[in-house]
Amino acid sequence: MTIQLGQIAPDFEQDSTHGRISFHDWLGGSWSVLFSHPKNFTPVCTTELGEVAKLRPEWDKRNVKPIGLSVDPVEAHHKWESDIQETQGAKLDFPMIADPDGKVSTLYDMIHPESDPTVTVRSVFVIDPSRKIRLILTYPPSTGRNFTEILRAIDSLQLTDARSIATPVNWEPGEPVVISPKLSDEEAARQFPQGYKTLKPYLRIVDLQASVR
Repeated sequence: MTIQLGQIAPDFEQDSTHGRISFHDWLGGSWSVLFSHPKNFTPVCTTELGEVAKLRPEWDKRNVKPIGLSVDPVEAHHKWESDIQETQGAKLDFPMIADPDGKVSTLYDMIHPESDPTVTVRSVFVIDPSRKIRLILTYPPSTGRNFTEILRAIDSLQLTDARSIATPVNWEPGEPVVISPKLSDEEAARQFPQGYKTLKPYLRIVDLQASVR
């Protein structure tokens, strides 16, 4: 099956380093980042897993549960955890799904049709509390994932879910945003009493941090 933005993340039950996981139950009312690895004991993924562990305060601040996946069994995951702690200085405090049967990899379309069928693609899925998939990224084996960018994207999703806005190019939290074209000027004035700048009728900029006039 093809995974698309806006669809409900497929549910599954699978073993992990934190025991048996029923995915939708495990999600609860949280956001989640599900990210996959082609196999254990690979150099790039080792650095990534350490970084995700180090970012624990950032995940907690955003109500996000990270969860990893690799095609190897749980026993191999635990051995890899030791290597990650030794080399990256961080102990994994989130589950790593074991997917030796390829069940989850297939469910989430993580197997490239022209690659080794036992190896997953390096995918990232951001899932919201309603269990909808909100962002999908796929990285090549040689390029480490940028989790700062993934956090930035989650910040944008959470902010734009709450307001009639979108975030422009290279936006960072606290910077001006754009007002949804769906809002009339009258409604925009009501929702943003601090005022906004109109560059084009479809391009209106507002600083959410600005004080009300």
